[in-house]
Amino acid sequence: MVYLLNYGFVRVGAAVPEMKVADCKFNTKKIIEIMEDAADKKVYLTVFPELCITGYTCGDLFGQSLLLDMAMNSLKEIKQESSKWENVFIVGLPLLIDQQLYNCAAVIQGGKILGIVPKRYIPNYNEFYEKRWFREGKTLTTDFVNLFGENVPCGDDLIFQDELLKEVSFAIEICEDLWMPVPPSSTHAKNGAIILCNLSASNEIVGKNEYRKMLVTSQSGKCISAYIYTSSGVGESTTDLVFGGQAFIAEYGSIIAENQRFKKQSQLIIQDVDVERLYHERINSTSFAQADSPTKNRKITVSHVPQKIESLLREIPKHPFVPSEMAKCDSRCNEIFLIQTAGLAKRMEHTGIEKLVLGISGGLDSTLALLVAVKTMDMMNLPKKNIITVTMPGFGTTEKTYQHATGLMNYFGTDIRDIDIKDACMQHFHDIGHDPDIFDVTYENVQARERTQILMNIANKEGGLVVGTGDLSELALGWCTYNGDHMSMYSVNCSIPKTLVKRLVNWFAENNSSPQIAETLKNIVNTPISPELLPSNADGEIEQKTEEIVGPYELHDFFLYYMVRHGAGPEKILYLAKIAFKDQYDEKTIKKWLHFFYKRFFSQQFKRSCMPDGPKVGTVSLSPRGDWRMPSDASVALWLEKLDEI
Repeated sequence: MVYLLNYGFVRVGAAVPEMKVADCKFNTKKIIEIMEDAADKKVYLTVFPELCITGYTCGDLFGQSLLLDMAMNSLKEIKQESSKWENVFIVGLPLLIDQQLYNCAAVIQGGKILGIVPKRYIPNYNEFYEKRWFREGKTLTTDFVNLFGENVPCGDDLIFQDELLKEVSFAIEICEDLWMPVPPSSTHAKNGAIILCNLSASNEIVGKNEYRKMLVTSQSGKCISAYIYTSSGVGESTTDLVFGGQAFIAEYGSIIAENQRFKKQSQLIIQDVDVERLYHERINSTSFAQADSPTKNRKITVSHVPQKIESLLREIPKHPFVPSEMAKCDSRCNEIFLIQTAGLAKRMEHTGIEKLVLGISGGLDSTLALLVAVKTMDMMNLPKKNIITVTMPGFGTTEKTYQHATGLMNYFGTDIRDIDIKDACMQHFHDIGHDPDIFDVTYENVQARERTQILMNIANKEGGLVVGTGDLSELALGWCTYNGDHMSMYSVNCSIPKTLVKRLVNWFAENNSSPQIAETLKNIVNTPISPELLPSNADGEIEQKTEEIVGPYELHDFFLYYMVRHGAGPEKILYLAKIAFKDQYDEKTIKKWLHFFYKRFFSQQFKRSCMPDGPKVGTVSLSPRGDWRMPSDASVALWLEKLDEI
């Protein structure tokens, strides 16, 4: 069994119970059924709709003492039933406080009512006329309400916090509160609430569902929070209004769980929200931490809910940099090309340079850089001949990649230069006293630096700009030759990881090219990744395969994403990687390459500290001028020790 909270996840639920208007006994029975289901599924916190005990559309029946008394009886029954479990439940009901009626949420756990939160803003327009029955929560003058002989904290200023894990905290708003210019949840989030809950009764009209979803995603994004939203089901429908029972669970601007509307039967959607990730985002967002006018706030302690979970509910994608949905992926690829070309065009305009110089190897990275250069020339209405493409065959260049390179250059009609570097490298070996039969790092880097020297000197001679081809994955591992392929005058791929480079080249093949060049591009995607610095094998095929040396790039991209983007430690990264790659790599293999990743990431920072300019494309960037400012001599000891403990 996995203790989910150890990895920063909390299981939450949004419930839409089957209900009947004004039938408290029926509604209570359905609520308790869902409570039992939620407890069985190890849900830490379950949110029910607004006024779910009575129903939202009771109208003037809210003035009937019988209905209000029955609602209190139901609250007592739900409170007593909750003593069977440690889980937290939030239900809605009308509640008399100081002789005024309020639309409230009751937070219940372990046979106790922990707090009462009134609806702050009461709508009174169009089909809504709640002010006929309810007072606004902001008018409440008492901090406590006596329920069943106990004084219970009451107010719209309550934040509920786990007694052992202070990071796990939640706050409540009700329906209309979310639709306000400054929702209560905004203040709650600034005051520490990481999970925001909304009990709602929102009727259906055309287009409203999309707007609700936008509100929820936007608020969860702005507040860097999880947001649980649930609304009254079809049983609420009456007179002129129809209710669909919408429920969402969102996390930091994305919907991670959603139910099906218009179902008569009760529904419970559950999902594991990553509280640790949200805290990491808040810590790193200085705007979020800026002080506002002080607001009154009370913290209510919630008994710890141990979550012994067999497996994580949410899907962990293997390639977090690449959207899994095809339409979204296509849109993202197009946007990335636009960012890259806009950045390169700006640099050309600023410097007054109209020529680009690229080394073309026939591999993935130089191919993507060439495609960007071609689109940039189109954007600037400059001829493709202004792209000086240089292929520089060395000791490891295979006929296959050489043909890929020449095929691309010929197809796009660039200014082609073919410069064999073998003789120059042999002369250099002689000059420095290196035995050319020793295939070591010197043998490899002499070639990489010779190629960079050629590109730089051609750029000087032609008045051009050397476009770098190295990608984010190589920078993370330091898998580049210092002052060789590490250096350029503008690096267009510097924030694009290898898994995304592959997808971009493949996308271009499918959407922006003729069948002839599409075949070449797809062949490049399917060719083993290699710097081709060591001689090919007896069959003339690539001998030096990068992923056999440094490990699978898809693993390293996964590690990079969760380390930099989420701030996750070794234990969590290993746990998530085992889920994502469960059918591909065993734990020993993943752990081996994670160990390798940490060692390379820390030891190779000095290369990133002086990397050239390049466009930031995604949320992960290692530019020393922007997103990643790490000392070049930081110790990796803590990370490796933690990994070794697992």
